[in-house]
Parts: sequence; structure tokens; C-alpha cells
Amino acid sequence: MISEGENIPKFEANDANGNKVKSTDFKGKKHVIYFYPKDFTPGCTTEADEFSKDYKKFQKKEIEIIGVSPDDVDSHKKFCDKMGIKFPLLADTEKEISQKFGVWGKKKFMGREYMGVIRSTFLVNETGKIFKIFPKVKPAGHSKEVLEEFSKVN
Repeated sequence: MISEGENIPKFEANDANGNKVKSTDFKGKKHVIYFYPKDFTPGCTTEADEFSKDYKKFQKKEIEIIGVSPDDVDSHKKFCDKMGIKFPLLADTEKEISQKFGVWGKKKFMGREYMGVIRSTFLVNETGKIFKIFPKVKPAGHSKEVLEEFSKVN
């Protein structure tokens, strides 16, 4: 995984509407990049729902939110429509962004090992530097935790 104090890696992917989103689009802006395993699963739904409910609080503090998962654009579109998500969800179908951030790795569930996204969140300042990493995130309450961290640095 990349470390706090590093610049975010350059990336580019399509969002739920098929628009190309690049890391450089967020230059000069505070932002949250959160990685999650799969649309419509319980933990991912909880996390997306909480970020959506707090979205106006993030906007008020001029903080952008970007969600990233290996799901495709169609899945993200359905997820955004159902959940009322207003921030971009990026389709990382080739796992390139997840690998650059170091969140694609070995996971275990019910005794079975497999490769997948390790739920993680990166907080980025206006210069593109990561100032806080949340590895192995617990979805419930995470949005508030992220807002609190941004409050500490402002």
C-alpha cells in the first residue's frame, strides 16, 4: 500500500455515467478516495449510504468524494440510481487503480482465500498528498470518521 505523505498515483477511469475521470481533475481540491469490493453488498451499501447522507457536509467543506471498485459502469449506474449517490464511482474493472494504491490483495472469507479489494480510504489534500489512510475500513460510521479527520487539518 502507498503511504501517508506520498502523492496519489495518476489514474483515469469511467464513472457511472461513462464520463472519463482523471486524478488531475481533483488537483487543488481536498478529496476522499475510497475503495470498496462490490456494489450492492451489505458493507458497501452501508458505506455508500453514509457518504451519500453526509455528502452535503463534505461539499460545504469543499471536499470531493470518489468511490472506486472493480464493478463496471453499468453496475455503478444502477448502484448510484438506487442509492442516490451524487459523487463519482469509478469502474476499475482492470484493477489498475486498486493496484496503484496497493489495495488489491489476498483476502479470506469463510476459510477461502481469494484476490479482491481491501476496503480502504485515502484522504488527500489540495496538493495531491495523502495525509491519512484508513486501511481495512469498517463501513458503519466511516463517513463521520473521515469528516473528523478533515476537521483536524483545517
